[in-house]
Amino acid sequence: MKISDIIEEVIKELIENEEGIAQFQRNELANRLNCVPSQINYVINSRFTNEHGYMVESRRGGGGSITIRRIKMGKSGYFMHIIASIGSTISQASALTFIQNFLDYGYVEPSEARLMAAALSDKVLGRIQQPLQDTLRAALFKNMIISLLS
Repeated sequence: MKISDIIEEVIKELIENEEGIAQFQRNELANRLNCVPSQINYVINSRFTNEHGYMVESRRGGGGSITIRRIKMGKSGYFMHIIASIGSTISQASALTFIQNFLDYGYVEPSEARLMAAALSDKVLGRIQQPLQDTLRAALFKNMIISLLS
């Protein structure tokens, strides 16, 4: 296992053990895991984003206090949050992250997730030039999400 995977697992355990909220100091966690604080930052910035269903608060100084909250809301509230966070463009990678989260939360069936991923893929949209490709993907994805609310 890579150190970034270990850091992710430890933070997820903290979140689970504390009922959806983990609070820790960056330096203390780095010492505990025998890594540098910048590795903690990397994992937080890449794996604990809004896209992944987390809110992160960071305080500088004194070792860097971090609070990570798992976003908990109902299906419709969650989908509306996602629609608002997509904006006018979205990459294939970001769309796939959202779709995986939908699966993890039980908001879509595996077959629905596969269809969404296929329709939003670069294989389908690749013939369209950027940035129009990501603009079209965002519009399609938002419409898919709205249809899931019905």
